[in-house]
Amino acid sequence: MGHSQAEKAASRERVLRIAARKVRAEGVTRPGIAELMKEAGLTHGGFYKHFSSREDLIGQAVTEALAEGTAKMERAARRNDTEPRTGLIDAYLGKRHRDAPATGCALVTLGAAAGRADAGFKEAYERQVRSYLELIAGLGEGSEEARSEAMLTLSALVGATLMSRAVADPALSDELLANVADQLKRHAAPAPAVSS
Repeated sequence: MGHSQAEKAASRERVLRIAARKVRAEGVTRPGIAELMKEAGLTHGGFYKHFSSREDLIGQAVTEALAEGTAKMERAARRNDTEPRTGLIDAYLGKRHRDAPATGCALVTLGAAAGRADAGFKEAYERQVRSYLELIAGLGEGSEEARSEAMLTLSALVGATLMSRAVADPALSDELLANVADQLKRHAAPAPAVSS
């Protein structure tokens, strides 16, 4: 690959990375071409050397933003060697994740947009949902109900994070995170042995 081709590829990746971050933080309607190109240190006119349209860029940014989440979820689960599900819950429902939507899980910010989007967007969103369900189900004891438990867990993680970001009252935001985390951990805890 020649020097100019390598530079072009690096520029394209930089724009895509910035767009993925913006999509996670602000959704799909907000990022404008001029803003993205300026942040990438490129001219607005150079945009079409990399992407056929804004929709092309946003579609690729959505796919990248969603896919980046799998590695983050796996790392979060590994934070607690003895109870990986607890590690995942603590990381996902932590204030750090809530307060950093640009680097957080794209399922939270893109859910409503995916519901109104074209088939490609919905398929990318669905791939990520399925990936997370598989990951979460694999953290359990291998019970027959692992998939149902994974669905409950993922829905609670995404919903609590979304609401904690959307409410104005910081105390309520913290309470949502803490209470949902506590309930998820208690729900998954093995039942205490009954003494006879």
